[in-house]
Amino acid sequence: MENFLRQDERLDDLMRSGRKIIQNVHGFCFATDSVLISHFPKFKRHQKVLDLGTGTGVIPLLIADEVEKIFAIEIDSAMAEMARRNVELNGLTEKISVVEGDYRQIRKFFCAESFDVVIANPPYYPIKNGEVNKLEGVARARHEFTATLEDVVTAARFALKFHGSFCMIHSSARLCEIVDALHRHQFEMKRLQLIYPKKNRDANLVMIEAIVGGNAGNLKILPPLVIHEDDGAYTDDVKKIYSSL
Repeated sequence: MENFLRQDERLDDLMRSGRKIIQNVHGFCFATDSVLISHFPKFKRHQKVLDLGTGTGVIPLLIADEVEKIFAIEIDSAMAEMARRNVELNGLTEKISVVEGDYRQIRKFFCAESFDVVIANPPYYPIKNGEVNKLEGVARARHEFTATLEDVVTAARFALKFHGSFCMIHSSARLCEIVDALHRHQFEMKRLQLIYPKKNRDANLVMIEAIVGGNAGNLKILPPLVIHEDDGAYTDDVKKIYSSL
């Protein structure tokens, strides 16, 4: 496995089917939100899945046992190359295909309505005036430099079959914007879960599942998910998610 590593890279254990992931110690590394959204969809074995903005490919690696085929698109060439190495490292080249490209131009890479599930952990925050030159590293990756909320919902709708499922984790502060964007693109929300950093704190994230052409109503609001105990340790609910991987 050491042959897969390059300068400033490390190998982390995904605790899933013996899989490992290469990450750059100075770059953006996956966080708990990627694990949570990987666990959120209700996959079926025959399904074809698209991961929008895959980064180093962590979500495909985590869900590979659950579905038939996964395509993952990533705009950053270095990230896409690392994602391909992660797929090869884990012996998943027959199941996971990494595409280097901009999903704002999704028509160049995929056929319309060709996926059963689209999954996304996109940038959460709009870019405010004066922020462009101030944001670096992880903060920059979390802002909408390469794709907006509208972009990710548009790409998901193009890719999904009628009655296909779109699962996304995003900032809970933008829930009203999310609902509006989904409705404008023929989605109806069916499941929603708010995520809290600690108990007695405001929610900071939300996970949603929306269905193309779904009937209005019957939204299932799941119990709140609290990430950390007061001492910083993971809660039992989060431990169960990690242990199920």
